[in-house]
Amino acid sequence: MRVRPSFSLFLSDDFQLVIPQTSQEAQIYMGSKIIVTCHLTPEICAIAMQIKWFKETDCVCIYKNGHVIEGRNYKDKASLDTHVLQRGNVSLHLNNFSVSDVGDYYCQVISGDRTQQITVGDR
Repeated sequence: MRVRPSFSLFLSDDFQLVIPQTSQEAQIYMGSKIIVTCHLTPEICAIAMQIKWFKETDCVCIYKNGHVIEGRNYKDKASLDTHVLQRGNVSLHLNNFSVSDVGDYYCQVISGDRTQQITVGDR
């Protein structure tokens, strides 16, 4: 059992966005569900933050004030798992993966006056 220190749940403006490193490429199948992984470090609560995901210039989804709003082209396709935001997990979930979903994704997290952003893709 891993015990999380209680201070990790407090909001902090001192954070970075990171992409977990994997040693092998994932197999992705058309029609499957994929997760575009992204986390805050240190592991702090993101519930009170604003989270924006884009694919190139298209808005995929926005999390703000406890609600996820899907972009126009991503209705019933994009989501965030709001249950893991308290652990700093801001990963994007995409349902029914298709060829048009291949590409770079851009995540922006805003907390107070601090904004962090990162690009996740097949670089």
